Amino acid sequence: MFQTLRNAWKITDLRRKILYTLFIILIFRIGSAISVPFVDVDVIADAVKNSGGLMDYLTMLSGGGFSDASIFALSITPYINASIVIQLLTVALPPLERLAKEGEAGRKKLGKITRYTTVVLGLILGIAYFFMVKNNYGALVSEAKKGFGLWFAAITIVLCFTAGSAIMMWLGEQINERGIGNGISILLFAGIISRVPSAATYLWKIFYDSGIKMLDSGGGLRYVILVPVILVLMLLVIAFIVLITEAERRIPVQYAKRVVGRKMYGGQNTYIPIKVNMSGVMPIILAVSMVSVPSVIFRFVGAPEGKGFFGKIAKFIYTVFQPTHPVYAVLYFLLIIGFSFFYVTIQYNPVEISNNLRKNSGAIPGYRPGKPTVDYIKRVLNKITLVGALCLGIIAIFPILFSGVTGISGLALGGTSIMIIVGVALETTQQLESQMMMRHYKGFLE
Repeated sequence: MFQTLRNAWKITDLRRKILYTLFIILIFRIGSAISVPFVDVDVIADAVKNSGGLMDYLTMLSGGGFSDASIFALSITPYINASIVIQLLTVALPPLERLAKEGEAGRKKLGKITRYTTVVLGLILGIAYFFMVKNNYGALVSEAKKGFGLWFAAITIVLCFTAGSAIMMWLGEQINERGIGNGISILLFAGIISRVPSAATYLWKIFYDSGIKMLDSGGGLRYVILVPVILVLMLLVIAFIVLITEAERRIPVQYAKRVVGRKMYGGQNTYIPIKVNMSGVMPIILAVSMVSVPSVIFRFVGAPEGKGFFGKIAKFIYTVFQPTHPVYAVLYFLLIIGFSFFYVTIQYNPVEISNNLRKNSGAIPGYRPGKPTVDYIKRVLNKITLVGALCLGIIAIFPILFSGVTGISGLALGGTSIMIIVGVALETTQQLESQMMMRHYKGFLE
């Protein structure tokens, strides 16, 4: 990867794209450090810290901007949610399905619909953030309650968050047009990487303050051993993520020979590559959004006191949906598996794959065209999807299990964030290599 970056830097055009991408990332990081008016940042940071679930997820995506109440606190969450909604509606609504099949013009129209949906979702999430701050944390500064008025503070906070989400979407599109890599992924990557120093500092405090300093009293040996174990586990998780990201199942395909004019076409053997992890981190994003709904609701209405029949039920729901509870982890794991199958189902159509093979005089050896081919592709997809879903689930709940065993829950990097980092790094490296290959640059493989 570093060799690829070094060789890409030597090409003037690619160097400009890399510098432009770094400039956009700099704008993103500056915006993440600018807090919105009328919010006490210290109160929000203390409340969100180690709260788990959706709060940790939003803080991770925003590079800490969510806990700092910055103008980019919502990060690219509205855009991701809008993209998911439009993608699902494309399968369900015939007009959107027709747009998706119209080529470049249809994609542009769907992109415009996604942008409008992003602004609407940003507005809704901005309102939700304001009420969370107002009702639960009391983080509104005194000026919002006196001179300026609560309504003015509410409008200012909501519009700042909405504008921030729209700017994030625009920054991502600028990277797509003039920079390197997928814009949204690059911004996610930058936000997560920005938390590495705080994670390193946290580990050092555990190792030195709770470990080295306490060795004389005999109580620090556990932490002295635990920190190197954490570093080794992180390396193993990275290797595991690279393995499932690059792994694929290849379905062999043989094309029949056919004569067109005086030339003969076909006759070659190839394969259909099916990735083990076809859905990326999307099932994790959907699962954490779903499993965190009860805790988000209770943040608006307040924690239940457990009085009366319904109060006890509410108390039970509130307890089991805490990120440290075993029920939360099991439900989280099962939702990831379910969403993995759902996402692959809307992305891959075995009937369409079979029809395309038949049109191009292709066939899978040992299976007749038509229903036998469709059934075979379905079986392979189900097996590969199950393996990928189990791997995703293990990566997602590993921080929860590790926290429960060791009692350390303040690490800024979990399995999901490491997966995003590795995925974006691999994707960007492959894009750089393909662009260098198009320029007939021969040195990048040396």
